[in-house]
Amino acid sequence: MAETPLQTTRRLRAKLERRRAEVRKWSDAYEGRRPLLFASPEFRAQTRGLFKDFADNWCATVPDATVERLMPIGFRLEDGTIDAAAWRAWRQSECDVEVGLALLDALITGRAYALVWRENGTDTAITFEHAANAVVEYVPGLRRVRSAGLKAWRDGKYEFATLFTPDVVYRWQRVGRGDWTGRTVGLPRGEPSHVKNHLGVVPLVELPNRSRLHGKPKSELVTVLPLQDAVNTLWAHMLTASDYLALPARAVLGMDRPVREIVDPETGEVVGEEDEPISKFRSDRLLWLEKETARIAEFSAADLGQYLRIIDAAVEHIASQTRTPATYLTGQLTNVSADALAASEAGLVAKVTERQRHFGAALREIMRLEALAAGETDRAASLALGSVVWRDPQFRSDSQYSDALVKLKAIGVPDEALWERIPGVTPDEITRWKRMRDDQASAILGGDPAGLFGVKDDDDQADPDDSAEAV
Repeated sequence: MAETPLQTTRRLRAKLERRRAEVRKWSDAYEGRRPLLFASPEFRAQTRGLFKDFADNWCATVPDATVERLMPIGFRLEDGTIDAAAWRAWRQSECDVEVGLALLDALITGRAYALVWRENGTDTAITFEHAANAVVEYVPGLRRVRSAGLKAWRDGKYEFATLFTPDVVYRWQRVGRGDWTGRTVGLPRGEPSHVKNHLGVVPLVELPNRSRLHGKPKSELVTVLPLQDAVNTLWAHMLTASDYLALPARAVLGMDRPVREIVDPETGEVVGEEDEPISKFRSDRLLWLEKETARIAEFSAADLGQYLRIIDAAVEHIASQTRTPATYLTGQLTNVSADALAASEAGLVAKVTERQRHFGAALREIMRLEALAAGETDRAASLALGSVVWRDPQFRSDSQYSDALVKLKAIGVPDEALWERIPGVTPDEITRWKRMRDDQASAILGGDPAGLFGVKDDDDQADPDDSAEAV
């Protein structure tokens, strides 16, 4: 028996609720909110929450190093040309900014989502959704065919949910833990709760990270978090040890423990004695020795460098397992040649290139839906077989880029192809450069070379007498 839309909404909402705990775990790790693990109960009792908010946070560095090299700058159609309409719609929804946030969340939590929708009489809107607020379900046995999608969020006392199916969009609301009813809050008077889906497909697209043929997407922090917890504990032990063992300690040998007399305040008689507080000698920095056999012994300071060596080893493990250059984690960059620096970043560049391929498939699907929403089915089919133009993931100096472009020009690579290889150059800039080049050529062929540089003023004209004298 097939599910009703309300049953599907309940089931997907429950699935989303189960997933939120894991999403919160990775989000807290990125923000550095981690409990102190791998510490003994005695240590916890002694420190009493002193290191509760402490974190030497490498969980932020790893995804940040990846996402800063993931920058889409255009979309190609099947024939290889740039789709100006897609790029315009992309910027109109401010996706050139929001996509960085979505990809960062996908790297942290394992997935993010994009919603493509168009209301009657409005432009197509592309919005990105957090993994705690959206979920997509696929047709059994078909990993790329979406059967339904749910977006859920809270606003005040109301909780809202929108169920997307290929045919109908169901909009629900409820108060507290009550049952779902058709949405009325926030809708114009007379507008129905459920509307037809004119796209014919589920408009909610998943951006998964590190997907496998069998298994769910994974966070970039899966291998980082255990080492991060170990590093935090080592720092806590080292800072605690520095309080007691970082300085040499001295001991008095061959002498009785200092005591003081206890005097009855009424009679003035000595009724006993008690140990002199050691804290008094520490604060006064004074001690007198009354026995001839008394002597001073010294304990050398502890070598806290052992902790640092273990921490450095853990950081090196993080670098190798996540393919993050050591320069990102240690900050040490001394007398390193350009070739050595490029070699150290080869692993990160390869990882980013792989992410471009997987994220690019989701971005192509997003823009295909945008073309469908605009009623351009041919452009949608061409975008589905096209590609995403990414910024070069490898950082090079201007001289390195210039040298490479000159060599490519020497073997006959067209100017347009060379311009596309310049970092940060968008398709709009390339179009403007083409127009400027054509204007220059027209000015030369039309016999108007002054148009290339502008007309000179009279003061700039050469004096005829000076010209004759020069001749």
